[in-house]
Amino acid sequence: MSAKSINRYQTLIAHLFKKGYRKGRKAIAFDRTELEDAANLLEVKLPKNLGDVIYSFRYRNPLPPEILKTQPEGMEWVIEGTGRARYEFRLVRVNRIEPNPNLVTTKIPDATPEIVTAHALSDEQALLAIIRYNRLIDVFLGITACSLQNHLRTTVSGLGQIEIDEIYVGMDRHGCQYVIPVQAKGGSDRLSTVQTKQDLACCREKFPGLVCRSVSTQFMQDGSIVMFELCLDEDASVKITEERHYRLVPSDKISAKELDQYRQKSLQ
Repeated sequence: MSAKSINRYQTLIAHLFKKGYRKGRKAIAFDRTELEDAANLLEVKLPKNLGDVIYSFRYRNPLPPEILKTQPEGMEWVIEGTGRARYEFRLVRVNRIEPNPNLVTTKIPDATPEIVTAHALSDEQALLAIIRYNRLIDVFLGITACSLQNHLRTTVSGLGQIEIDEIYVGMDRHGCQYVIPVQAKGGSDRLSTVQTKQDLACCREKFPGLVCRSVSTQFMQDGSIVMFELCLDEDASVKITEERHYRLVPSDKISAKELDQYRQKSLQ
């Protein structure tokens, strides 16, 4: 996204925030049509995709400085959906999904078809394809899983329209069945606790008979892949229950010593 577009988006979203902000408030409601009113008032060219203004600050870019400076220590503003085309600035505890740099990386034989690697259009799409072809959901969660649908767009009560990057269904050796929403981010996009909450809410509503296990994944700077399993704790905060790092390599790049180390770990 160009700097000009970011500045335009910042101007619009800051106007909506300031219009409803009062010191001590923890929630500020607005709807998508208010972006049109703001654009007319401020004489800012309205983007063709209104939803991208909101998406950019939910998942891609930091909120404008005039919003950030109102955050108390240990708290941050996020934008959450509250219904169809309706949203809310909400003050929540700071919560980041970030890789632990000290965690060991496991080598996995790369099963990605070369033609897929050569023609992947974006980091996010490449990551989803790599996970699918290398069955990393199975490896990470220890179940047998199959991709049900990617970019699932649906409506969830109280949230409005959401999109899940990819959704899997799976089963363990005891016959227990699972639904696995996967959040994948590439480039500069950040893994989002807001999206995790949406994914979990969707699975509770659409798949009430299945156990939901939420997964978030991202390329790391060295090209390896981090995978998180996430859940909600008692105060509805997103917590990491499991984190693993994987590096895809040709099979002959996994040494006998490494194979023995992996075998020892599996016996523990």
